[in-house]
Amino acid sequence: MARRKWHTVSFREQIRKSPGPFIVYILLRLSVILILIAQVFNRDWKNVMLCGLTLILFTVPSFIEKNWHIDIPGTLEVIILLFIYAAEILGEIRAYYVNVPGWDTALHTITGFLSAAVGFSLVDILNRNEHIKMSLSPVYVAMAAFCFSLSVGIIWEFFEFSMDMFFGLDMQKDTIVHSISSVTLDETMSNKVITIKGITETTVNGVPLNIDGYLDIGLIDTMKDLIVTFIGASVFSPIGYIYLKKRGKGRFAKRFIPSLHSDDNEEKKEEKNN
Repeated sequence: MARRKWHTVSFREQIRKSPGPFIVYILLRLSVILILIAQVFNRDWKNVMLCGLTLILFTVPSFIEKNWHIDIPGTLEVIILLFIYAAEILGEIRAYYVNVPGWDTALHTITGFLSAAVGFSLVDILNRNEHIKMSLSPVYVAMAAFCFSLSVGIIWEFFEFSMDMFFGLDMQKDTIVHSISSVTLDETMSNKVITIKGITETTVNGVPLNIDGYLDIGLIDTMKDLIVTFIGASVFSPIGYIYLKKRGKGRFAKRFIPSLHSDDNEEKKEEKNN
């Protein structure tokens, strides 16, 4: 049996192989460092930690490629980097989650799409591994990717809920609504739904809140996030299915599906021949 020699992609080789993602990486990293310095002068240590977390997350794609011997397409890598920047820097520090309508929804939609791509690649790699007795049809691989994406979305909502409950945060953003329907408002206790419409103000402990409706505590936000995750996964799954049916000939899907290093595939063929 041939001895397996994992190769390590050098920094210079990475630049030559993917100049676009490298330029995006440098520009975003420089931006985060400048913002970090500004937050240090402002003594906003929470934002300093967010900047530090962002810099760490930026290294994840490169770490995966070097240590897990997986090729991440340039398009996918750029989207991941921009997603991290949009979520942590623009969303949290620049308060886009509050000031830009639909910002959180757009990011969750992208998450659904990317999670399906990652789940698809994981199942496909295992499915094509000669040492693992698993042979799934393209339909099952696409379904597995779809379920993987939804699972990631659900686990993330669990995380948001836990942070809000135990640490007093507001990751599950509130929504202002102007009507509510609840059996709790039924004084007869007969499970009758009572609907209140046209709500224009809310008072808590005798103090009116500065809002023009009723404050929904996170439920609508959570359901919207899960729905758009579902949409993102639904969009990618057919793409992955077509990709498998054509056995990797589709150019569009290749931009989003990680795969094993080509050298690793050659080594596997060599081991089989030996």
